[in-house]
Amino acid sequence: MIGAMLFLTAVFIALGTWQVQRLFWKLDLIARIDARIHAPPVPAPGPSDWANITAKNDEYRRVTASGTLDYDKDVLVQAVTERGPGFWVMTPLQQPDGATILINRGFVPKDRHGRAVRAAAEVAGNATITGLLRMSEPGGAFLRSNDPDAGRWYSRDVAAIAAAEHLHNVAPYFIDADATENRGGLPVGGLTVVCFRNTHLFYAITWYLLALMSVAAAYAVRMPI
Repeated sequence: MIGAMLFLTAVFIALGTWQVQRLFWKLDLIARIDARIHAPPVPAPGPSDWANITAKNDEYRRVTASGTLDYDKDVLVQAVTERGPGFWVMTPLQQPDGATILINRGFVPKDRHGRAVRAAAEVAGNATITGLLRMSEPGGAFLRSNDPDAGRWYSRDVAAIAAAEHLHNVAPYFIDADATENRGGLPVGGLTVVCFRNTHLFYAITWYLLALMSVAAAYAVRMPI
């Protein structure tokens, strides 16, 4: 019995230490992402850099890109934001070098998603977009798969959207446009939510308390009545 309690103590201490390590990893991640979000924008990665892009090194980096927005190929992706249910408006940005970047121009409410409603925000000719680099969301959302044939999109799956809209030389990421893209109308940009769940300290304390309880139980078993 004492051996089992001591074994559990070692396990709980190991789990608590692992959670402490995860805590410092998460705090470092939050600090790095916060620095990226508030840094001056840099040019969006071009085709020569696409193979090296990773979520760890690049997601939420502030970037800028210029080109022509192809509004005829807007794709609406279902979304729920602080403004309620609606859609993200994904628009291809055709760059002068032939590359294409999908731009999440922002949010439109469910009852105002028609193109005519957001026509005032359409810019003829060259447009410059500033926003956050985001990684593709392949497959779909929780319990719902994208249905390109029916035009039902539940996640911002870059490769699938590119295939459905017959886009070529498409970047493996998309850009969440910032609030300057609003122009006082729809879609509403700058609604990216950057929030990382951090419960590691709670779990670390829990595991260490269980370790103490195991030690106490072992001591109680060892002591004569």
